[in-house]
Amino acid sequence: MDPEYPWPPLGQAWTDLPESTRTGLVAAGAAAWEQVFHGRATYNKQWRLARPPVLTADAFRELNEVCDRIAQLILEACQRRARTAGELRRLLDVPAGETKLLDENEVLHEGLLAAYRPDVLYSGGVPCIVEYNIDSSLGGGFDADTVVYRYADLYRRQGLLDGIRPAPSLLDQRFVAIRDTLALPDGARVALLMDFDAEYPGLDDPETFIKILSPLADQARRFGIDLVIGPVAGATLDDQRRLVVGGAPVDALFRLFVPNRVTPSAGLDAVAGALAAGTLPMFVSTAAWLLSNKLNYAWLWADLELLSDTDRALVRRYVPHTVALTADQLDRALAEQADLVAKPAGGSAGHGVLIGREMSPVAWEDGVRAAIDAGGNILQRYHEADRVAMDFVQIETGETVAAEVPYSLAPYLFGRTGSGALARVGYPGCEGVLNLARGVLMTGILLTN
Repeated sequence: MDPEYPWPPLGQAWTDLPESTRTGLVAAGAAAWEQVFHGRATYNKQWRLARPPVLTADAFRELNEVCDRIAQLILEACQRRARTAGELRRLLDVPAGETKLLDENEVLHEGLLAAYRPDVLYSGGVPCIVEYNIDSSLGGGFDADTVVYRYADLYRRQGLLDGIRPAPSLLDQRFVAIRDTLALPDGARVALLMDFDAEYPGLDDPETFIKILSPLADQARRFGIDLVIGPVAGATLDDQRRLVVGGAPVDALFRLFVPNRVTPSAGLDAVAGALAAGTLPMFVSTAAWLLSNKLNYAWLWADLELLSDTDRALVRRYVPHTVALTADQLDRALAEQADLVAKPAGGSAGHGVLIGREMSPVAWEDGVRAAIDAGGNILQRYHEADRVAMDFVQIETGETVAAEVPYSLAPYLFGRTGSGALARVGYPGCEGVLNLARGVLMTGILLTN
């Protein structure tokens, strides 16, 4: 891994394609956007993408290697401070019981890195890993894979795939990781459980949502997994304390619900009972969720002198400078408002994020003081997302519009192996925070040969 890797400009892979290819890709996507995005999660009622982002295969491979090493460094920073999940929870000041299904005595181990997805934006042409999601409950994967493979099928039918291809299927790699991590026998019955009381487009209609996800069962079968999809609330225990989903016991659980936001239910109690009885291998342990806490970024920076020269260079180049937001940081926070962001250490989906340069001095000071009083927040160096030209369809008129917008990439690594990525793409006139709740558009990515 080269800590000084020369990253190509973010839009170069696209502009390097022949003009006729670019024109054909945009025209095909603009004509078929309804089919490409049918059933996909979004709150945006005005825009759809006319094409996915394009990266070079070499740059994407390098990005995955950087992200993999940073994940290891996060785990090692935690291991320097805590031996068990319970010790780590207390150091992070996470309330007892907030992280459901947590075994406080579980020793922190490399197996906790079975599934992760960093959120990466490009700033000044260089990837910036603004936060790290380490857990099995990684959202967006089904949408990313589905959309980019629909694009690829469309392009293939029109003879437009010369020199480009979709990134490897992240859903395929996740099933490989589930099978291998849990050492499942061929034909193992695995429950994919979701919290249908969570906030996500479509969850208010569980029957339809499960039907949309049903192709996953066919996909899992190719990897020797008999997948059954259901709500966590509907799970029960049999007389041998095995978890029962869909009318029969399961051999393992693929947990696709967030452990600190899952809705309490008898089904969740059943999962806890099976785990306690040792009858339910789970992908993954909820101890992994603690590794996503953003205070771990502050520990990376605090430990710089303990790292090798290469690792120190990686942190400095790819991880924004981060400290715990405590009272001793107030003066700096006020003096450097335009260059800082305040975030809840255990937050997600952009909730509670304060971007200094987008706020008045009074609002920023009030927000920072409130965050200090509340505790559990970080102060992070702001990195402005580079803008890149993308193509859109205006839903109401059908017009194709080109605009320079920010976007972030979220590579998925399962079993320490890179696969595909979720691109959160801004839209004409969008705000700076790129997440689903604020109307960003989601897709997978294409790679050039």
